[in-house]
Amino acid sequence: MKAVALSRYLPITDADALLDVELPKPVAAGRDLLVSIEAIAVNPVDTKVRAPKDKVEPSPKVLGWDAAGVVEAVGPDVTLFKAGDPVYYAGDLTRPGSNAEYQLVDERIAAIRPATLNAADAAALPLTAITAWEALFDRLGVGRNGEDRGRTALIIGGAGGVGSIAIQLAKTLAGLTVIATASRPESRDWVKALGADATVDHRSDIAAQLKALGHETVDFILCFNDTDRHFATMAQLIAPRGRIVSIVETATLLDLNLLKAKSATFVWEMMFTRSMYQTPDMVKQHELLTEVAKLVDAGTLRTTVGAHYGQINAANLRRAHATLEAGQMIGKIVLAGF
Repeated sequence: MKAVALSRYLPITDADALLDVELPKPVAAGRDLLVSIEAIAVNPVDTKVRAPKDKVEPSPKVLGWDAAGVVEAVGPDVTLFKAGDPVYYAGDLTRPGSNAEYQLVDERIAAIRPATLNAADAAALPLTAITAWEALFDRLGVGRNGEDRGRTALIIGGAGGVGSIAIQLAKTLAGLTVIATASRPESRDWVKALGADATVDHRSDIAAQLKALGHETVDFILCFNDTDRHFATMAQLIAPRGRIVSIVETATLLDLNLLKAKSATFVWEMMFTRSMYQTPDMVKQHELLTEVAKLVDAGTLRTTVGAHYGQINAANLRRAHATLEAGQMIGKIVLAGF
């Protein structure tokens, strides 16, 4: 089968950073689906895994953690799907990725994709939808049926892939007052179109901007960009007994003492935890993506494709990685077909 893979961890400007290769077609076993890949999306995790390091893979390593395709075969223990089902999923960080013609994925982290979307638009959703959903409803404990309606949420990194879904969930399902960070006119327009009530520039004084909007503090903070840079500001802005969630690893130790007087909560969200550790509730991601598909088909949520980079090949994926590393992407990058 065709695939895009790496053997060495190189700067994306190097032509060998990602290569077109031929690999054996995998075979479904256990609870695995064998999926014929139609479209993929690219996420910051792809660039982080590919980042330069002194390591050589003994065999080609396939990246990619967002896909839409059709089930070609199922393992003997599969109960949720059958051959021919159109599916979407974010995959498993510990297994070969979606940048290939065929991929194995555990049925418990896949779902039937939205019927109203093409494969590319569907592929943009799984990783960011799972991350935003788990961050908002599981980690922060926000009520998804309006129980916290009117409370305030600050979303740092609003125009990115996760932020784009989080804005919609926070506004349409939870009924929160949503303030999203965006530093450029086009990103401000994007987050407002998704439902943000107001925007602030994360490159300037966020606290001062919030105060000008009438908010001394906020009830919830979702950090999808540079935890190190924003932690002190988040500690300042979080309301007493408020909650903060981040998805971005840190390069330095966080001073959690900044949160003590407020009895504030800081939690991490990593959407790969369930698949990495084979948690007993792993099937929750199947259920979550099934619900997301229903919300998309009902018109409650929209896909967040920002750019389509053409066919799935090494050259186009190198271009996608370069765009993400530049930090200017709005929404998601998708690719389709081989």
